[in-house]
Amino acid sequence: MAAVYFAGKKAIITGAGDGIGRALAQQLNAVGCELWLCDIDSDRLDATVGTLDELKAAVHTHLVDCGNHDAIVDWGRVVAAETSSVDAVFNNAGVAYGAPFADASEESFQWLMAINYWGVVWSTRVFLPLLQAAPVGHLVNISSIFGMIGVAGQSAYNSAKFAVRGFTEALQAEYRNSSIKVSCVHPGGVATNIARRARADGEWALSNADERDAQFRQVAKTSPEKAAEIILRRAAAGTPRIFVGWDARIMHWLTKVFPTSYHFFIQRLGQNDESK
Repeated sequence: MAAVYFAGKKAIITGAGDGIGRALAQQLNAVGCELWLCDIDSDRLDATVGTLDELKAAVHTHLVDCGNHDAIVDWGRVVAAETSSVDAVFNNAGVAYGAPFADASEESFQWLMAINYWGVVWSTRVFLPLLQAAPVGHLVNISSIFGMIGVAGQSAYNSAKFAVRGFTEALQAEYRNSSIKVSCVHPGGVATNIARRARADGEWALSNADERDAQFRQVAKTSPEKAAEIILRRAAAGTPRIFVGWDARIMHWLTKVFPTSYHFFIQRLGQNDESK
């Protein structure tokens, strides 16, 4: 089991209400890792705890809006009062917003940036002392393959995920000779509910949540459980850049071979998917 490295350790997971966050919690709990979980939705968070067949270690849950600086700081104080160190922080919380830039609202753009980028920065700052207090601390920031490629209609999401990548790679340079191991994760299509809950404007708003979800799941071929397994295995090894799914690896390869013209191939791939 990929999570066995974390047996008996302590970990923090943001956005643990479903998707990759829930799968990480399940696999870590299964090996007896003590968990601090947060989500913005109490029902989803409770549902995650309900999926843990047997609590192998303590599980602490907190209702936190990861797009709110003060909420993260307050949560950090709570966690610091409960433990003097943590072995891993998984900055997983994220949302989606689709819109051509000309139609994108400033409010929705800032909403996404606050959660997907600033939430990672704030959480990292708050929990870094606890990671430094562990023999080896693992900081795992979830970017996206959209942190490697620019995609039409995803200017906000691309901005946040490229920023997470840049932030994380800077930390890799700063902590390369320390006890902190920093990983940046680039998932491809993972079958979560992110598209169903996404905001949308312009032509992207013409489809409803069910339609967006169905379309997304046609290309999201990696399960959250498989994604969590890959993340845990490679984070344990201190892998700096973690790709999740064959689609992520292909997209990254395209940027290497066609650094200024990969959009053409991505468009063709999208057309092929729509024709199926």
